[in-house]
Amino acid sequence: MSVWLTRIVPDPRCTETRRDLAGTTAGNLHRRLMSLFPDQAGPDPRARFGVLFRLEDTPAGPHLLLQSTHQPDLARLPADYGSILSRPLDDLLDALKPGLTIRYRCAASPVRKPGATTRALYDLPAVVPLTGALADEWWTRQADGAGLRPLTLHSLPLDAARSTCPNASGTTAGIRHARVRFDGTATITDTDLLRRKITDGIGRGKAYGCGLLSIAPARSTA
Repeated sequence: MSVWLTRIVPDPRCTETRRDLAGTTAGNLHRRLMSLFPDQAGPDPRARFGVLFRLEDTPAGPHLLLQSTHQPDLARLPADYGSILSRPLDDLLDALKPGLTIRYRCAASPVRKPGATTRALYDLPAVVPLTGALADEWWTRQADGAGLRPLTLHSLPLDAARSTCPNASGTTAGIRHARVRFDGTATITDTDLLRRKITDGIGRGKAYGCGLLSIAPARSTA
C-alpha cells in the first residue's frame, strides 16, 4: 500500500480557495479534500483512504499538506486553486530502521478522558484538553506508542479546529478540537509501529486537521 503526500500552496486570488481557508472552521477544507477521492466509499471514507491533513503557516503564506493511502485525483481541484506537488512516500517509509534519528512534526489534539465518577462530581466534559507540561507528557506517550523515543520536544499551542455537524434534533452542533503542534527529534525504536501511526494518524480530530505525523531524516551536526 502506497502512501501519498500532496503539498498545496493555495492561491489567495481563487475565490474557492479563500472560502475553504476562511475563518477557523475546518469543514469546508475537509469536504474539499475528500472530493479528491472516489465517491461511494462507505461510512468512513476518510479512514478508508487514509486521509490526513495539516494547514501550516509559512512566511510565504499557508501551505496545505495532504496525506493519503489512495492517490488523490488532483484534476478535481479548481484550475486556479494553487500550485500542487504530489509524490509517494514509499522510499522514505522503506528507509526507516531502528536507531535512525528523525525530525518530526504533528499538530494533534491532546486530551484525557476523566473517569465517570470524576466527571459527575466536577461536571466535566467527556474529554478535557491538555496544555503545557500535561500536553507534553501526552505526546511522549503517543510517541512511544508510535515507535519513537523523543530526544527533543517543542510544543506550540494552536487555534482550535472548529466545525459544525447536524445532531439528532435536526439542528447543528459545534465541534471543537484543541490543538498543539509538537516538533522535535526522536530515535526510531519500532519501524512497524511508526509506519502504522504515520498511516493512521495520532489522536482525535483527524477530519479537522489533527493527527498527521510528518517525519524527515535529521540533519547531521558532524
